[in-house]
Amino acid sequence: MKKFLPPLLFFVLFLVESLFVQYLPANVLGRDNIWVPHFLIGAILFFTIYTGKKRGILYAMIFGLLYDIVYVEIIGINLFLFPFVTYIVSKIMNVMQLNIIIAFLVSLVGIAFLEIGIYEMDSLIHVTSIDFMSFLKMRFYPTLLLNAVFLLLAAYPFKRQFEKYAEAFDE
Repeated sequence: MKKFLPPLLFFVLFLVESLFVQYLPANVLGRDNIWVPHFLIGAILFFTIYTGKKRGILYAMIFGLLYDIVYVEIIGINLFLFPFVTYIVSKIMNVMQLNIIIAFLVSLVGIAFLEIGIYEMDSLIHVTSIDFMSFLKMRFYPTLLLNAVFLLLAAYPFKRQFEKYAEAFDE
């Protein structure tokens, strides 16, 4: 049963991201800011840190494709960026000491890479017209703040759950 919990958790977070955007009133978090929840990739990054690179990249690929199919007009941006960011985070963790604070910070850096990657890809194919400084002010910083709060709340439960998963999977 423990082996099915992470995919179920990822699917629930995939749905929660959509519900968060849909039901959160715009005035609550500021009228000019864009708050983008990346709860799913945050969980996948924690999963990768505590269970291993192969499984993390596989889930990142699956949910990146699902994310592109459901939410994005262009198939491939998240399909490429989710596994790429997951790979970068796994490489960073190879040289860092594994503890929950480092996992939190590295996951936040991964979300930052994802946000900048999405902006750069959108800018490259002319989907967005805002300049980089406006992007930083309106979307990047609010998004990092939102996801930092989420990761602070979820870091310990993720750590415990994914360590249990790694033990159950290795048995």
